[in-house]
Amino acid sequence: MSAFSLDPAQTAWCAELRALAADRLSPVAEKGEPGHVNRPLVAELGRLGLLDRLFTSGALDLCLMRESLAYACTEAETALALQGLGAHPVHVYGTAAQRERWLPGVSEGTTVAAFALSEPGAGSDAAALALRAEPDGPSRWRLTGEKCWISNAPEADFYTVFARTGPDAGSRGVTAFLVPADRPGLTGAPLDMLSPHPIGTLAFDGVPVTADDVLGEPGRGFRVAMSTLNLFRPSVGAFAVGMAQAALDATLGHTAQRDAFGGKLKDLQIVAHQVAEMALRTEAARLMVYAAAAAYDAGEPDVPKRAAMAKLLATETAQYVVDAAVQLHGARALRRGHLLEHLYREVRAPRIYEGASEVQRAVIAKELYATTTEEPR
Repeated sequence: MSAFSLDPAQTAWCAELRALAADRLSPVAEKGEPGHVNRPLVAELGRLGLLDRLFTSGALDLCLMRESLAYACTEAETALALQGLGAHPVHVYGTAAQRERWLPGVSEGTTVAAFALSEPGAGSDAAALALRAEPDGPSRWRLTGEKCWISNAPEADFYTVFARTGPDAGSRGVTAFLVPADRPGLTGAPLDMLSPHPIGTLAFDGVPVTADDVLGEPGRGFRVAMSTLNLFRPSVGAFAVGMAQAALDATLGHTAQRDAFGGKLKDLQIVAHQVAEMALRTEAARLMVYAAAAAYDAGEPDVPKRAAMAKLLATETAQYVVDAAVQLHGARALRRGHLLEHLYREVRAPRIYEGASEVQRAVIAKELYATTTEEPR
């Protein structure tokens, strides 16, 4: 299959997902409380079989799910993505016992997962982790420190937590742990954020963990984190593309119907050219997202560069498209409850989380120079 086109079955599946999001998921999402986990919504995703596909599909399918859901219901898209982000390390690096204990509940939508990487002083600089895993006997540690900006915290049922187990600085000496929410010493608090989905802090006061809680190998946790992000970064781009397409379609409808200056808005060349630019950028971002996902599924060696490029272009594009859509709609788009008011709040965060745009540029440059062997002239 070409990386730049979808076959009829994939196109039909995307249409089905949009319909499910509008008819089944959006009504449940509307009943949720902003800033809190919407467990009925997560359960509905499970009943529809979408959460199970997180573990049986490739990167391209993940992107198609996220783009399609985002188009009609951003809350459902985010709930699905957070389940995947928190549970993917367990799926790939967990022991048989860990997978059997946690993944069925994640797939059914009865267990809520979270990915706990960021800290107050280590957001985009993930290698600067300060959460300490202090030895407490053979193959036992106690976690002490804080995590911040954690989606689904403090309401998740378990957390994939990254802590420093060795003296090495940077990416070395970091271990990934699966930490159930009921472990003694683990507390959390919600944060009041612009985005409507739950985000909070976690405090670790000597939280006990053992070798049975390790994901992967001790000291190799940074690999767990980066492999997870390489999968999910293109799909963050897919989320952004879904929002951009929703904003574009709303703008097409509005400018075709809105009377202004003796005609329709679309008849003004400056408006028509603006809409054309929005469509151009959205399609370019979509193609780059699909290409990055296809490269991941094919096991290509340049996945980190492609993933960073896809997330960067798509999230920056979505910000541009949604902002332009608001401008063309005028004041009505800023009214609470309007689609574009909602998208305007949703679209800002993806340029920061899972590596800010500046970090993506740094990743791209690093990968480019790593493959440059030509002698300077």
